[in-house]
Amino acid sequence: MDSYSLLYSSSHRTRLLAGFQHLRSEGNMCDVVLEVGGVSYPCHRALLASSSEYFWALFGETTAERLAGSISLPALTPEGLDAILDFLYSGWLRISSPTLPVVLEAARYLQVETAVSICERFLTDGLNTDNCCCYANLAEHHALSDALEAANQTIAMEMGTLLKESRNDLLGLNIQSLMVVLDADEIPGVKEVELIKLALDWLDENGPLPLLKSNLLLSHLRFGLVAPSDLKDLSHAHRAMATPLIRSQLTRALEYHRLGSAQPIRQSKQSTLRGSPNRVLLVGGGSSPDWPEQQMLSFDPRSRKFSPLSSSLPLRLRNHCVCSVGGFLFVIGGKEVKEGDENGKKCVTVATSKQVWRYDPRFDHWETMESMLERREKFTCCVVDDVIYAIGGRHARPDGNTHTSIASVEFYDMATGAWRRGATMPHPLYGHASAVLDNGVYVSGGRSANQGGSYPGDNPDNHSREVLFWDLKGRVWEKRASMSIGRFSHRMATAQGYIYALLGMYEPFCDIEQYDSESDHWTRLRPLLTGSFNYGVVSMPSGNLLVFGGRRWSDGQEVIVKSVLEYDTKTDRWREICQLPRPLTGTECTLLPLPD
Repeated sequence: MDSYSLLYSSSHRTRLLAGFQHLRSEGNMCDVVLEVGGVSYPCHRALLASSSEYFWALFGETTAERLAGSISLPALTPEGLDAILDFLYSGWLRISSPTLPVVLEAARYLQVETAVSICERFLTDGLNTDNCCCYANLAEHHALSDALEAANQTIAMEMGTLLKESRNDLLGLNIQSLMVVLDADEIPGVKEVELIKLALDWLDENGPLPLLKSNLLLSHLRFGLVAPSDLKDLSHAHRAMATPLIRSQLTRALEYHRLGSAQPIRQSKQSTLRGSPNRVLLVGGGSSPDWPEQQMLSFDPRSRKFSPLSSSLPLRLRNHCVCSVGGFLFVIGGKEVKEGDENGKKCVTVATSKQVWRYDPRFDHWETMESMLERREKFTCCVVDDVIYAIGGRHARPDGNTHTSIASVEFYDMATGAWRRGATMPHPLYGHASAVLDNGVYVSGGRSANQGGSYPGDNPDNHSREVLFWDLKGRVWEKRASMSIGRFSHRMATAQGYIYALLGMYEPFCDIEQYDSESDHWTRLRPLLTGSFNYGVVSMPSGNLLVFGGRRWSDGQEVIVKSVLEYDTKTDRWREICQLPRPLTGTECTLLPLPD
């Protein structure tokens, strides 16, 4: 067989289309006329059939239109057909926001799928507050799934603006999009009662709907996010709210509000806040280690911006613990710092606390819960299966000048709202750290007693390297491999199936360590950028660790820092990602869904 070469010319296709376009503009060799709205378009039957499934079927061998000289397309507009014909003859689609509906209608009707894809991309790329509702209706009508998803997401994120400026657009939204939006986990800046009012107004505007459809629509609302006083009035607000299904949901929401301490463990979608789940909440601390502030800061990892919460801590605390369970924040124990008056002079008093405060971000509300069995500061807490464990710590003796370290452990039973005793540690500890891995609790470092040094942490030789483990099933703590460095007032965090031990007070080096529970082995990793302590730390869902503020030594003096550091556990690298609004030390961190 003789060999040969096969060569391709990319310019031939362009010249071919240009030739057909020239013939059409001159009216030469056209063998069919398309008529729309009184306008005639001479075309070439072969090019139409090769470019459109519609025309391929229309000009088939058994159709009446096979040899017809003119064909009427009453379903289309001249503007839409003209744009599609230009596309078929040139490959260029002329489209704008005002012409998008008619061009998309023509492309879909004539089954020119390439033009439909271009319209969908134009729709998705051009989404904004002004057109998102219109584009959602277009995407739903023409079954453009990707564009519809993008439009629905834009509506949810811009709902606050739309309710104020474009309410009529929302009332004209298709029911599928409205249900998706009402099911969204993030709708920034909008209270649930506003969404309920929107849904009821939409029913008035688009109703009456069959009972099944109205129930389905209203079932996407989260009645657990509505205050009890408002819930009682909702059943009479609209006839659609009086159906048995919706009344039962209102009843369940009222029952949820009456659960008290059990609310965090009885969460459902109807009581879950519509907000970013990865907000970091910084609780307590201040620009001075001796005078903690009451303001709380929220950190958005996406924008790397801080914002103060409207609510503040009910009291000034240091050496406290925080955790989140079921969308609630718990602030536990610590030293309460108060301004007092002694012999006519202002003074500061400090007392170890056993109080427990719970913060509900849904209603910006603080509530005192059952106090711990013992007063604790410099202790550690962790959460396992929605149970809070408070471990060790210390409290002031009656003389107020010395402290007693404790080995006791207690846990908070949310079903009954009571603290109960857990397995006591082998010996008292304070200034230790804890982490949870595989439903077990690990405790490391700390000190057993106030020995040596003017400050209990200033002698690194007295810092413990010991690691204890409690699997929660038994009543005993077991020893695990010790850290390579003795640590006090340090931090531990769990990420990607490992435990990380970070710096404590007055450590001579900046090394951190990683613990592998399978091999029971610690490995030293890349040191922290600068030696610091008394910072806040949180483990992100991505597996990275964030470190907020703290104190470090500079020229023989303690300096409070503003830096926010990120540790990438996959690459063992540190970097500074942003800075705090002000220097901050002694803060405690947790992840908590917050309203935007």
